Amino acid sequence: MMYDLFMRLPLLLWALFCVLRETGEFVENETPIHIAMRLSTIAFMLLVAAVVVLRTHPREKARGWEPRMTAFAGSFMTYGFVLFPPRNLSVPLEMVSTVLILIGTVGAVVALSQLGRSFSIMAETRKLVTSGPYRFVRHPLYLTEEIAIVGMFIQYASAWTAVLMITQLLFQLRRMHHEETVLTASFPEYLAYQESTARLVPGIY
Repeated sequence: MMYDLFMRLPLLLWALFCVLRETGEFVENETPIHIAMRLSTIAFMLLVAAVVVLRTHPREKARGWEPRMTAFAGSFMTYGFVLFPPRNLSVPLEMVSTVLILIGTVGAVVALSQLGRSFSIMAETRKLVTSGPYRFVRHPLYLTEEIAIVGMFIQYASAWTAVLMITQLLFQLRRMHHEETVLTASFPEYLAYQESTARLVPGIY
């Protein structure tokens, strides 16, 4: 119980920090698409803060430190993009980047709202969610996050940030494996659900 409470605090503080940062960066004459992107990010982080506070005690969790380190790396590694110099983008590339970030963030809000109190950074189980976007793919939250990450990568594209993005994706794939393992252990019906849905992209993977 104390471990679960301890793990909530850093994520809650991070979500609130991101909300305050996004709120403080509103500037005059921003384009509507940039405003929409900023508002969707704020909505996502507020939703993260709410579900972290309200989520229930886990039924099952992955054992050992490797799943925890994998989850942490998969969640936060691409924030390292900002350590590299941004690119001077053409207007079309800037629009592509912004649209991808907006689509990914809005999709993450939808997936997270469906996940609700079952949300967790670590590989833990609370309730099996198979409705909404989870009817089509097993990990829609990760899919939408990766879409936003590609949009962010465009702004910082280089050989090093490409390595960072690919490494983060590998951590996410490992993270999905851990989550599916604990879900199978907690919910026998998960095997049937797993066979009828794609992991990330319907018809492909």
